[in-house]
Amino acid sequence: MPSIDIHKLLEQFVYHPKEPLIFSTGFFLWLFLLFMCGFYLLRNKRDPKKVYVILFSLFFYYKSSGIYFLLLIMSTVVDYSLANFIYHADTQWKKKSWLIFSLVLNLGLLGYFKYTNFLYEIFCNLSNHPFDPFSIFLPVGVSFFTFQSLSYTIEIYRGELKPVDRIIDYAFFVSFFPQLVAGPIVRAKDFLPQVDQPVLVTRQMLGQAVFLIVSGLFKKVIISDYISTNFVDRIFDNPTLYTGLENLFSVYGYALQIYCDFSGYSDMAIGIALLFGYKLTLNFDSPYQSSSITEFWRRWHISLSTWLRDYLYISLGGNRKGRARTYFNQFMTMLLGGLWHGAAFRFILWGALHGVALGIDKFLKEFVFKKPPPSRPELRDTSASGGQSVSPAGGGRGWIEGKLFKIAGVMLTFHFVCFCWIFFRADDMQQAGSVISQIAFHFTPSIFFDFITGYRNILLVMAIGYMLHFVPKNIELKAQNLVTNMPLAGKVALVVCMIVVLIQVKSSNVQPFIYFQF
Repeated sequence: MPSIDIHKLLEQFVYHPKEPLIFSTGFFLWLFLLFMCGFYLLRNKRDPKKVYVILFSLFFYYKSSGIYFLLLIMSTVVDYSLANFIYHADTQWKKKSWLIFSLVLNLGLLGYFKYTNFLYEIFCNLSNHPFDPFSIFLPVGVSFFTFQSLSYTIEIYRGELKPVDRIIDYAFFVSFFPQLVAGPIVRAKDFLPQVDQPVLVTRQMLGQAVFLIVSGLFKKVIISDYISTNFVDRIFDNPTLYTGLENLFSVYGYALQIYCDFSGYSDMAIGIALLFGYKLTLNFDSPYQSSSITEFWRRWHISLSTWLRDYLYISLGGNRKGRARTYFNQFMTMLLGGLWHGAAFRFILWGALHGVALGIDKFLKEFVFKKPPPSRPELRDTSASGGQSVSPAGGGRGWIEGKLFKIAGVMLTFHFVCFCWIFFRADDMQQAGSVISQIAFHFTPSIFFDFITGYRNILLVMAIGYMLHFVPKNIELKAQNLVTNMPLAGKVALVVCMIVVLIQVKSSNVQPFIYFQF
């Protein structure tokens, strides 16, 4: 009988900075199975169930950020109290004062951890002092739970939500572990009504959960991690050692990597929540199928883009103060969205580029590509078409032109987004410049066939990833329904097969999710 190393087992429950607890690790799988057993034993006991989930969520966060799980507890207590102060304030001035206090505390906390060294570096550069960064640890997911908590106080201030009666309900909302460290950012008004609902997992929810978890694992481990460790990281670390062709494909690779990494986490988070009977919001909707940058931001990181729209863009005035102010508000929202991602000029530039592109897209749609009113009504010939409308002459050509225009829009949008990803991925502006320089001036197309041969496995994985991304929505829904209609044994077999595949292909080191750093 094999012996169990108790010391090694206990070490698994201790925080290790280089080994965060993530969904794609074997330890999380076994821990999650044990947790699920306890959850279903307590599912009909309201408060014990909540305490059980909160404690597991705090442990989950402890395994990601160590002692900083106390920060999550502090944030919960403070925002719960401030929300009650806002709601019970007897004047508008007091309500606004408490809200400002909440914003200062939350954004100040975020600013300390994320932007202290950035601001200090700027100060050192301006004053010609040597820059020696402070040793400040960035807790995993601090941006996510800060925005999530802010949604609660802002919605109460706006009168869209009443505060919960007990702190245990609020703590459940803030700390709920599936989306705690990398989203999706859950709105208080969307999640809090679910807290006291009976645990009910329908056949449809179970099927969707299995589909999302399996597809999320596939995206993360088989596509994202493989491309990252074997191709993208190598080229971005030393872009000048590689040709422009290799640099270009590394950019295409990173575009796929970050999508599969982040949407893979979101898929797993939504799927795991469904196993408990809770519904989280969609966070990605095939964003690279977008034919404009405006459409891209309706499909990419939906929970963040809608948060910025509802709580920042609208607060700045939205489109209510004239056209020039609308463009300014849109630009500032994206600029601050870039800064939210990281304390570096390359993130600010990334946000600014998207802000300018959104403004240009809005201008073109308003003044250049504005559709004129139809010159004549649609012709109808019910005798020839069985009651269906018939387009005027030349409609076929218009349909083809529309499709070609859409394809051109998709290609242009995709390449603009890829160009911006260079600044997002590079370690600094110099590295970003090197990647762009190699692509622009040292492309070396003559090595194309050697490149195909030398990187055939990488290119095959990339091709599979992009093909799956561009699969039509109806086919994706059919695949999900296929999983839903499987018997329980079939669903279990599917998950087991995926785990076996992951064990065979995963890298030796744990690959944290990209958005853990934000």
